[in-house]
Amino acid sequence: MTPPTATSLILLVLAAVTMAAAADGPPATYLFFVDPTPPGVTCMQYHLGILTAALGSEEKAKAAIIYNYKNVVSGFSARVTPAELEAIKKQPHVNRALPSATMQLMSSNFDGVS
Repeated sequence: MTPPTATSLILLVLAAVTMAAAADGPPATYLFFVDPTPPGVTCMQYHLGILTAALGSEEKAKAAIIYNYKNVVSGFSARVTPAELEAIKKQPHVNRALPSATMQLMSSNFDGVS
């Protein structure tokens, strides 16, 4: 049996890199529900702090965040990769993460009210 050739090793490395990139996957939009904003801090500062801790830089956090929720729920939406999603879910102030979805109304007739 002959030892592996340089070509075989290069193909093996390329396969490993391709599999690692596929495991990370494309970014998707998620809704993150977090603890209420502490007094004296704006919701944007609070949410960016959570994202910065998870993503490693404020620049990445600002690029990922889409919207801040503060009136009915405390949270934000962000576009992140699967690996970033897992890092955000590990943050102590993050309670839940849900994929963003668009829903269609099945009817516009609600008990006779239009």
